[in-house]
Amino acid sequence: MQLVALTSSADRVGGLRAAGIRPLLGNLDDAATLRRLAGIATRVLHLAPPARDGGAAWWRDQRTTALARALRLRSVPSTIVYGSTSGVYGNCEGAHVSETRAVRPDTPRAHRRVDAERAVRWLGRSAGVRASILRIPGIYAPDRENGTPRARLERGTPVLRREDDVYTNHIHADDLARACVAALFRGKPQRIVHASDDTELRMGDYIDLAADLYGMPRPPRVARGEAERQLSVQLLSFMGESRLLDNTRLKRELRVRLAYPTVHTGLQEAACGSDRQSVVPGAGIEPAHLSVGDFESPASTNFTTRAGF
Repeated sequence: MQLVALTSSADRVGGLRAAGIRPLLGNLDDAATLRRLAGIATRVLHLAPPARDGGAAWWRDQRTTALARALRLRSVPSTIVYGSTSGVYGNCEGAHVSETRAVRPDTPRAHRRVDAERAVRWLGRSAGVRASILRIPGIYAPDRENGTPRARLERGTPVLRREDDVYTNHIHADDLARACVAALFRGKPQRIVHASDDTELRMGDYIDLAADLYGMPRPPRVARGEAERQLSVQLLSFMGESRLLDNTRLKRELRVRLAYPTVHTGLQEAACGSDRQSVVPGAGIEPAHLSVGDFESPASTNFTTRAGF
């Protein structure tokens, strides 16, 4: 099996090759550079986010539209998986949310995610591609810079008092990698799946848990009005949405076994300095949890777009 990654940076070519990935130079913001993607892949994993500024058509994700058009130019892939966000639901007032809940985006970036989902699902329906959507919550990764709440704790950033606090959802980066690979091979057509762990914690309790595990002071608790005076607009936007994601489809349909079923297990292992090997999409999967070879013959080609490539 061959892995191909789209990158807009020539500086990343060497690193991708060293990881056993065939780099392909192109830019999702320049549709003309995407023509070379046509017909090269059996399966496509699309993890690149929409542009930060949508311009006049602020609700559109032009990147995903351009990718879908490029994939139609020759033989289409058999499968495409898009990594969306749970932010498409907006504020659910702490309710348990299944994949059948109607979307109600509250922010421009969430509107662009909804547009991207529509583009991917239309590609699936109109071109006979098995299109799947992963709705992804907050990703944490103890082995990456700013991948945990540690830096936030060091800054002393306040959290909301309990009566104002919101429920947040999480997924360890390694478990997300497993979900992405599983969706490429087991995802159902036109199916949406929550790539989320089993945690049910309010945001402040999550930060408190991290502080306790790291042996750091817990952050101050403030009322929502005070938070609005102290915190950035982006951080406040996350504090304005509360929901609990149902991950039944992730376990039953994709058959993903979470290595880190709760943030406690993931953060505790990091706090103890474990040397467990990290799993990154396109850079190897731990055989004990998921083997790509169990799904596909070596002749297949898999292509990914990913933030940071």
